[in-house]
Amino acid sequence: MINLILFGSFFVMLLLNIPIAVSLGMSSIFALLFSSSPLTVVPTNVYSGMAKFLLLAIPFFVLSGNIMAKAGISSRLVAFADDCVGHRRGGIAIVAVIVACFFGAISGSGVATASAIGGITIPAMKREGYPAPFAVGVASISSILGPIIPPSIVLIVSASITNVSVAELFLGSVLPGIILAVALIAYGLYYGHKHNLPAHEKPNLRKIGASVRKGIWALLMPIIILGGIFGGIFTPTEASAVAVVYSLIISLFVYKDMSFKELPQVFVEGAVSTATIMVMVGLSSASSYVITTSGLPQQLVSFFSSITNSPVVILLLLNILFLIIGMLMEANAAVVMMTPILLPLLNAFGIDLLQFGIVMSFNLCIGLVTPPVGLCLLLCNQTGETRLSHSLKAMMPMLLISIIVLFLITYVSPLTTLLPSIMAG
Repeated sequence: MINLILFGSFFVMLLLNIPIAVSLGMSSIFALLFSSSPLTVVPTNVYSGMAKFLLLAIPFFVLSGNIMAKAGISSRLVAFADDCVGHRRGGIAIVAVIVACFFGAISGSGVATASAIGGITIPAMKREGYPAPFAVGVASISSILGPIIPPSIVLIVSASITNVSVAELFLGSVLPGIILAVALIAYGLYYGHKHNLPAHEKPNLRKIGASVRKGIWALLMPIIILGGIFGGIFTPTEASAVAVVYSLIISLFVYKDMSFKELPQVFVEGAVSTATIMVMVGLSSASSYVITTSGLPQQLVSFFSSITNSPVVILLLLNILFLIIGMLMEANAAVVMMTPILLPLLNAFGIDLLQFGIVMSFNLCIGLVTPPVGLCLLLCNQTGETRLSHSLKAMMPMLLISIIVLFLITYVSPLTTLLPSIMAG
């Protein structure tokens, strides 16, 4: 009954458009009142949920992404990628995928990637004669690479709950991100040739060299961040602070596209985004307390055990569950809500937490382009000024590719565990 009150009130408040963080907190309070438990557990668990050193990486990565977006980094990355592959048919679509990888390695956010990259590539594709729905579709699906390729905010939140090394999660997500990017590039080439899309003139080495010189500082940023983490030079939290310092130096003194007067606004935007995530993480700890004390995780283990004893089937059911949840809930919220419930189930069936953390995050990132939430799709569709149904139809082949890659990394475990094991060895 307690769980019915918790989840029932939560989803009712979501339907009433009450913010997710508030819905989490209020539903937890309702459940505690029903069970006659002291409400003091709410602030206690909120504090313990947020007071983790690892979570300090979130505000820094958010801030560095905002700074680089304001400094016009995305336009330099687009220009560089366009000079390299723009001479192919469907070249700008390929550019959107490549630049999303680079920008994702800077911001770790799908929405930030959709805003920065979609805002440039969608109008460019439309000017070149690309169908507007396809332009929206490719920019939308490319944006999910942002939170898949490290550093990923979703993976940081997952690591804070499961106590899995965030550096290992980052390493494990590299191959899935590369596989998805290559698959999307291949589809872009196929679509470009099939529909005879325009191609730019092949650039000479001098022009490519000029693009490299202009964009070198932006290109170096993900190399510094990820190289530092994977090389053991600094922790992910320290890397996030390095990213902020680097982005400030590049934006203010190298590219000079941002002035000191703009810094307060950038800091405020970063603070608002961080507060939303952190409050949600903290309040989810209160709901996790209610869920754990109610015995729901044990009931879930018993229920699934009565259905099957195969981890293969369990992973299939969980993937279907998260594909549905991703349509309805923001990724970070889904991670903090569902992970505590599923941990006993994962342990009971011997499912590797490192692999599952990456699979769950990848799955929920697909939700960024699936209605009714689909924030990245909605944002890009607004930029493309076309009908949502047309954009969704154009994106469907790419969405199917993403789901195929999802099941590939679900059942071929070396794709997520190979790099962490190599680095550990």
